[in-house]
Amino acid sequence: MGDTVMNDRKRPARAGIVGAGWIARAHVESYLRCPDVELAALAEPMPGKAEALLKALGLEDRGIRVYASAKEMYEAERLDLASICTSSAYHAANSVEALKSGVHVLCEKPMCTTLDEAVSMVRAARRADRLLSIGFQPRMSKYMQDITRIVQSGQLGEVYYLQSGGGRRHGIPTPYGTSFIEKKTAGSGAMGDIGCYSLDMLLNAVGYPRPLTVSAYKSDFFGRDPNYYDGHPEYAKKFDVDDFAAAFIRLEGGIILDFRISWAMHMDTAGDALILGKKGGLKIPSTECWNGSGGGPLTIYHDVAGKRVETRLPYEEEDVGELLYAKVRAFVDAVLYGAPLPCPGEQILYNQAILDGIARSAELGREVEIVIPEL
Repeated sequence: MGDTVMNDRKRPARAGIVGAGWIARAHVESYLRCPDVELAALAEPMPGKAEALLKALGLEDRGIRVYASAKEMYEAERLDLASICTSSAYHAANSVEALKSGVHVLCEKPMCTTLDEAVSMVRAARRADRLLSIGFQPRMSKYMQDITRIVQSGQLGEVYYLQSGGGRRHGIPTPYGTSFIEKKTAGSGAMGDIGCYSLDMLLNAVGYPRPLTVSAYKSDFFGRDPNYYDGHPEYAKKFDVDDFAAAFIRLEGGIILDFRISWAMHMDTAGDALILGKKGGLKIPSTECWNGSGGGPLTIYHDVAGKRVETRLPYEEEDVGELLYAKVRAFVDAVLYGAPLPCPGEQILYNQAILDGIARSAELGREVEIVIPEL
């Protein structure tokens, strides 16, 4: 890493946030908890939105400046790091702009909307010699870390099959209007919004192998039904993303990933998540979106002294709000002190490559190859 804040510890790191929606609130609160960070500015093109966020948090007199564009913010402020908290369709452009401005970037999930965008982000980070992390707060969860530790310990032996699951029975996200359900702002639906979480959980556990091919399906039966939306039947006309997706993905190393995710379906779950190895299997109980919350105790299925045994790990609920803070804190530690980057862009690029492949395969109605260009 080149000339960074690590070489100038006489002052706090100066942070900016692009976007002033609901997830930006978590980033504002998190940076304010970091004694070695000064939250300097917010950039938001919608007039009054950033000011309203600061007022809601009682911060209107804290000297946090507001800009109508990220470009203006970078030109006026000497920033060291920035959180990208816009709608998903704008993640790539805003991340690249920040990196080109010499700023380390924490971009909210999903990484972006296409593989090409993900590649542009990683290349920009490398050219600028700046850090690019993607905002997967489940990585901070002891529950999710236990999953990775179990697999990496060798308890399951060589892993050959992964199954994602979970999903919502009734949960198309419209509490903030239609930004999540329109392709122009979201890029994709359930698979990008919450499917990226289950992908990261499983892929991280097995070391993020390179995806090779995908055969996929997606649908929008519920999202396009006016009867689905209480009080807002007009939302159905704007819905142009997926509310359900399923895929069969081949990964490097001979591993198969059976993926499914849902915002809406006539079922309480698409199943538990499973990791099958030659020496044992791990069951991860179903939950709606794998955003850091767990669905119950992890269970290892294995043989001991010729007997079929089930080992259940103790389970404790975790505060997702604290995980959001831990995500920001880990990013700050990487920038300031050289700690490991929590979710490197180079790694999450594979996650985005799978989502991109799912979209292409579903649209073409056949299996497609996932080709990741040289970075």
